Amino acid sequence: MGKLEHLEYFIHNPYWMFLGGIVCTLLWQSSSLSTTAIVGLVASGALPLPSAIAAVLGANIGTTGTIWLAGIMVSDGMPQGITRQIAIVHTSVNLFMALTLLPFIQPIARLVSKL
Repeated sequence: MGKLEHLEYFIHNPYWMFLGGIVCTLLWQSSSLSTTAIVGLVASGALPLPSAIAAVLGANIGTTGTIWLAGIMVSDGMPQGITRQIAIVHTSVNLFMALTLLPFIQPIARLVSKL
């Protein structure tokens, strides 16, 4: 089993955790599972709050993979018509929200820690 110290660079870097949230959610196809794992890691002290917030934002982006996968299944290839429009809007809104909040991870973490 590995040591947590080997992951320190990634764990304390919100941008890597953002990407990790995207990848884990894409692989698991479940933002609930990703968020539950993130909450458990924060509660155990293994993951700092700013990185956890970034990972949750990434998990939100990862959920868009489900709509693209469903669109591919329905359309026998790349989504077409209304399916494609829905996938684009879903992805765009989640991406816009995450990229807008990502620079403010530290202030958000300070606010949340005061609650």
